Amino acid sequence: MNYTDLFAKVKKASAAISLLDDNKRNSVILRLADLLEQNEAAILEANGKDLARMEPTNPLYDRLKLTPDRIKGIAGDLRHVASLPTPLGEEIERRTLPNGILLRRVRVPFGVIGVIYEARPNVTFDVFSLCFKSGNACVLKGGRDAENSNEAAMTLIHQALAEENVNTDVALLLPSTHEATAAMLGAVGYVDVCIPRGGRKLIDFVRDNARVPVIETGAGVVHLYFSKTGDMNIGKRVIENAKTRRVSVCNALDTLLVDRSRLADLPELLAPLAAKNVELHADESAFAALAGNYPDSLLKEAGEGIWDTEWMDYKMGVRVVDTPDQAVEHISAHGSGHSESIVTADEAVAAAFQNRVDAACVYVNLPTSFTDGAQFGLGAEIGISTQKLGPRGPMGLKEMTTYRYLLTGEGQIRP
Repeated sequence: MNYTDLFAKVKKASAAISLLDDNKRNSVILRLADLLEQNEAAILEANGKDLARMEPTNPLYDRLKLTPDRIKGIAGDLRHVASLPTPLGEEIERRTLPNGILLRRVRVPFGVIGVIYEARPNVTFDVFSLCFKSGNACVLKGGRDAENSNEAAMTLIHQALAEENVNTDVALLLPSTHEATAAMLGAVGYVDVCIPRGGRKLIDFVRDNARVPVIETGAGVVHLYFSKTGDMNIGKRVIENAKTRRVSVCNALDTLLVDRSRLADLPELLAPLAAKNVELHADESAFAALAGNYPDSLLKEAGEGIWDTEWMDYKMGVRVVDTPDQAVEHISAHGSGHSESIVTADEAVAAAFQNRVDAACVYVNLPTSFTDGAQFGLGAEIGISTQKLGPRGPMGLKEMTTYRYLLTGEGQIRP
């Protein structure tokens, strides 16, 4: 396969997207939402073929699975993206220089955005809608696990584009091969930025091997600190939601940090997790407090590497800390910069936690499950950026743009 020719077509097509009227871009996305709902059976059939190749016990199974409700949710996200104002042409800065030159800084598209992702078929729709709405073409490379689902999704995307008389080259789905990954990572001059969306292994591989710019996303070792003044009812509700709402996603809770003064409350605090068969890997103090008060089959002693584990499963680490400082130190040592939370009634402790914890999203009395582009009002997301240079946190439309300086004068010359 000649990947250079494919990339060249996408690059050429990308030049025309930002010139389209925003109403035209919205029409494409809205048409795609309609096609998705109208072709629900075909999408579910393709997804079923992928699911048949994966063991239901695989942590990625839930990520891969599409349902009528999830398809309805994806269609809703598409319509939300279409309803949002375009970031293109937004004036970020405007000032007149001492020499009379008018300087403006405005948002413009990157051009071509490449995304490599694992068993997440919804990402195909999310990425296309955000890229297209923000004036970008996209090159997508999904995992082999979701091959049929992604191909069915791209068929609908191309149909929506064709029906609206837009060049279908603005969206390209690469084969789910290692060769295709290597081609994208080396597509200098064609792919303007590459975004890996998946686990730590994928992200590290892309960062270490890419010759094109990379925005890191996804991997999350997520903590919640239940402090000395934490409300029990809030804690039970928040911990259960953060851990069990969807265990396979990157914002799911991995390690619970508990203030030593609340050890006696630990069995009650974690009772909702016992009801959902969550396996706990507890340090010595937490294990002693839970022994006999939590199902023996679900209680393990914390072993090596526990605090650095992104579980993506019904499993969680539990560690006892003596102070808020120790909680912050643990997060600094083992967190991935994704999402962290504290349950506390002390406003000063809450403020200190949010000021000191170095993560894209830091919560007080809330579950980390809110780290999501749709929840942030972005319509959907390309991913959750865990880096500090460039976008950080959920990446929506504005994060899919760069900027250009526009300068206007009346014949001034530089001395």
